[in-house]
Amino acid sequence: MWTQDAYIKAMNYAAEAHGEQKVQGKPYSYLYHISLVSMELMACLQHEKHEKGDFILQCAILHDVLEDTETSSEHLVLDFSRDVLEGVQALTKNTSIQADKRMKECLERIKRQPREIWMVKMADRISNLQEPPAHWDKEKIHHYFGESQVIYDELHEASPYLTQRLALKIEAYRKYLA
Repeated sequence: MWTQDAYIKAMNYAAEAHGEQKVQGKPYSYLYHISLVSMELMACLQHEKHEKGDFILQCAILHDVLEDTETSSEHLVLDFSRDVLEGVQALTKNTSIQADKRMKECLERIKRQPREIWMVKMADRISNLQEPPAHWDKEKIHHYFGESQVIYDELHEASPYLTQRLALKIEAYRKYLA
């Protein structure tokens, strides 16, 4: 179950936090990405029953605020909850770790969280498996494809619906590997 009020509260917060930020390689507001992630989860919630719909959607909408904005953990917990903060922290890349080890470490943190956080990560990757940015070289595209398969392998138990969606998006992404 989720409510429009919880969705709007998180979207207002994210809109203010992300400000004029754009989607990488696109002229779109960053809210476009957030909308895609939350849309994947709203579709999932229509197919699967989850008690924590508001939690899922708030974490989805806020998943990049600690990583990409000036938002502090203190403000996030005050405006939402300790659970939302911990979920967003688990979804936040640790830039102090060597780049080639970040995904493994991030997935380890995510897997210590409730399955709803696993679902947010899956929805985030589903929404990102579109045409790669023009500035990505073949190596980066292959790396992203490989990471996507690791995410699938590690988190597929979270949601049958999102597992199917992620598998389809990974398969469709193969066309960019050539």
